[in-house]
Amino acid sequence: MSKDRVNAGRRRFLVAATSVVGAVGVAGAAVPFVGSWFPGAKAKAAGAPVKVNISKIEPGQQMVAQWRGQPVFIVRRTPEILDNLGRLTAQLSDPESRNSIQPDYVDPVVRSIRPEILLVVGICTHLGCSPAFRPEVAPADLGKDWVGGYFCPCHGSHYDLAGRVYKAQPAPLNLAVPPHSYESDSIIVIGVDQKERA
Repeated sequence: MSKDRVNAGRRRFLVAATSVVGAVGVAGAAVPFVGSWFPGAKAKAAGAPVKVNISKIEPGQQMVAQWRGQPVFIVRRTPEILDNLGRLTAQLSDPESRNSIQPDYVDPVVRSIRPEILLVVGICTHLGCSPAFRPEVAPADLGKDWVGGYFCPCHGSHYDLAGRVYKAQPAPLNLAVPPHSYESDSIIVIGVDQKERA
């Protein structure tokens, strides 16, 4: 066999082997790249629904849950609080929550599925501060007309105990109501729509 003659069988083997190794290399590089397009376990957990037991909340009291890195205020409202909500309509910027973020299955006035339980995202709609829960009636610093609600210490926005903002406040919208549903009388699932559970 002369030096100038090519071994066709050997050439085919080398081309095939090189192609296979190249394809494996491309696949090995593509797997982590494509995997980076999907959310990690930490990101999935941050957006996961949260179950909250509300059985220990006393009437007129609030608890705070965390959902998607945000505080969610949960208040057990008394009959007196619910009565006061109806008296505030003329003082509120959006009393029927037409412009606010909330699921369509909540009552637009009391802003809840069950009137006695309120859930709102505890972030002011002005610049993102966390409003303070102020359930007391007529405190000296908020005035004799105050019947309880939320006060944002950053820029002074006032909300009632349905999370509805008063007129002439820095905050443009009512506090957001997150999607939620009831697993039982005492367990709320934040992040799962009531319609999805039905």
